[in-house]
Amino acid sequence: MRAVSGVWRWRHNPLRRATDRREAWVALFALLLMVLAAPALGWVCGSYTDDALQKSVRAQQAGRRATTAVVLRRAPRPPRFVTDPEVSSEHTSQIPVVARWKAPDGTARRGTVTTSSRKTAPGTKVEIWTDLDGRPAPRPMDAPTARTHAVLAGLGTTMLAVGLVEGVRQLIVRHMMRSRYTRIDQDWARTGPDWGRTGAGS
Repeated sequence: MRAVSGVWRWRHNPLRRATDRREAWVALFALLLMVLAAPALGWVCGSYTDDALQKSVRAQQAGRRATTAVVLRRAPRPPRFVTDPEVSSEHTSQIPVVARWKAPDGTARRGTVTTSSRKTAPGTKVEIWTDLDGRPAPRPMDAPTARTHAVLAGLGTTMLAVGLVEGVRQLIVRHMMRSRYTRIDQDWARTGPDWGRTGAGS
């Protein structure tokens, strides 16, 4: 922005260099990409992510069932999946228990599940999730959580695009400055030895 506004104010200044104008155009183009293209890319990424996650949510909710299990005893080690329907293991401690429950078809099942309930005495009822065959399964993702993940993905894509554009802009400006200094050194190498001599055009 400073480069663009500076060149605009000094566009009629005789001391303005051609490289200043090119640098301003690079800055303006990068600004447009950051303001327009990066948010658009983030929105597209977020939309596709949300569509994919919502499909996954519907598939998980269709393929899993919440059921009640009866605790038999505490388990020595946790199972593969967290099956508590209320909370995730990221927010509270999960206690492994050996329990029995019925599959959707009425078949009796038994295995190790987790619960966040502090009541794990034998005979206690806890809520778990199972697949359609009655095997313990993790809690399905809900729609608001999927939408949150999609929004974060869109924001992350936008920030990544902005950082990429700014990085490319800095590389281009650095290359332009290096070329400018190279030309100055070359000009000085030609005129420097004659600097201040009479009749040298100085």
